[in-house]
Order: sequence, then structure tokens, then C-alpha cells
Amino acid sequence: MGRNFAETVMGGMVLAVAMVFLYFFVNTAQISAVEGYSVSAAFAKIGGLQKGSDVRISGINVSTVISSGLDSETYDAVIKLSIEPSVKLPKDTVAMIASEGMIGGKYVRLRPGSSKSYIQPGGSINKTEDFKSLEDQVGEIIFLATSGDNKKK
Repeated sequence: MGRNFAETVMGGMVLAVAMVFLYFFVNTAQISAVEGYSVSAAFAKIGGLQKGSDVRISGINVSTVISSGLDSETYDAVIKLSIEPSVKLPKDTVAMIASEGMIGGKYVRLRPGSSKSYIQPGGSINKTEDFKSLEDQVGEIIFLATSGDNKKK
């Protein structure tokens, strides 16, 4: 009887500690989508960017990718973002797909411009830079290295 009671108490303590960790995780992790106004952006290549990915300005999360789809006319990938209401994006803002590292996830990096007029809710970011995979970047480096050798000859 004593052993079963001790095991029951220990099990209850383990569950209590697990609940404390779960409560801490839910209250400190930013797992919810940013609620705000909607903006879209079109890219030729998004490199595996997914719904729920971060959208950052200067490394600060200001938005969330809420959907992605294909434009039926241009066949570009169109992503929809939910921008925090406190963030007003200038019309000349540039959106680019970036990677958190070699094996990290993808996110959208916004580089605000200097325009005095702002993108309206439901509007779109017109200046975009497509995702460059590691293979694309290595190819560019090789091209630059080999084209430099041809000029010297």
C-alpha cells in the first residue's frame, strides 16, 4: 500500500511540474499569429516559406505569413501578411525571403523605404526580392570568379 501511495504522489508531482512548464511555454512563446491589417507580396520563388512564418523588420517580429498561393495569371507565389496595426509600411518597402541559417526556417524580411505615403490595408508590397537558395548563391560566386578570370586574359 505504501509503495502505491508513494508512486501516486510522485506521479502527481511530475504532472504538476509538467503543467507549470506548459503554462510557462504558452505564456512566453509567441505562437499566435500577429493580428493586424493584411498586405500581400508576390515572389517568383519563396523557397519553402510556410504559413505562420515570421515577418521581421530589423530582426523584430512585426507580422506573420497568413497564407500563400499561386497567381493564376503570372504564376508568381503570392503571400499574405498580417501586419501589426502599430507598424505603418512606406509604399517603397522591399520584401525579401531570408533564411535563419543553413538549416533554419525561412522568414520574410522587410526593408522599409523612405516614402511619406503608406501601404493601405489590403494593399501590396510592390518591391520584392526572391529567395536565393544556397545553390543559387554558390552559382553566382562561381560565375563572378570565372568571369573575372576571362577579363584578365
